[in-house]
Amino acid sequence: MSLINTEIKPFKADAFKNGEFISVDSEDLKGKWSIFFFYPADFTFVCPTELGDLADHYAAFQARGVEIYAVSTDTHFTHKAWHDASETIAKIQYTMVGDPTGTITRHFEVMREDCGLADRGTFVVDPEGVIQAMEVTAEGIGRDAEDLLRKVKAAQYVASHPGEVCPAAWKEGEETLAPSLDLVGKI
Repeated sequence: MSLINTEIKPFKADAFKNGEFISVDSEDLKGKWSIFFFYPADFTFVCPTELGDLADHYAAFQARGVEIYAVSTDTHFTHKAWHDASETIAKIQYTMVGDPTGTITRHFEVMREDCGLADRGTFVVDPEGVIQAMEVTAEGIGRDAEDLLRKVKAAQYVASHPGEVCPAAWKEGEETLAPSLDLVGKI
């Protein structure tokens, strides 16, 4: 079953952000766009490249009112240690959520039960807490922050323009479509 158009399940977790330990709660998400960016583990190989790429684009997400929550089954203490040990991870200003019980990871259905690690799952959540986009890749396939930002822009556009949809490879400012009987078989 797809999680698209479903509301995220309630959660509360400890996290690391900007040199501090904080608490994150599903209620904190209400009223703003969010990205949940699940990754297998701290101190690994593909993960820091992805998280660093997100860090490099964080200002662009923030400019669109989007908060990023990176989630792994590590603890918030491990996130801090990784932040302190890695130049790449030290760039991160967004929230790094610890999910050692796997509760949040299971809520988003990206837990690999055989090893207790998350799949590479990305979820775009609207201000009502509803999942608007999702992508899950195998452990060896890294994601692209620029493409994720493009998807966020499309989701935000569609949310603010009822009756319009964004075609394949749509970029902000390009033409959209207004589905109608007139378009059937003409695209």
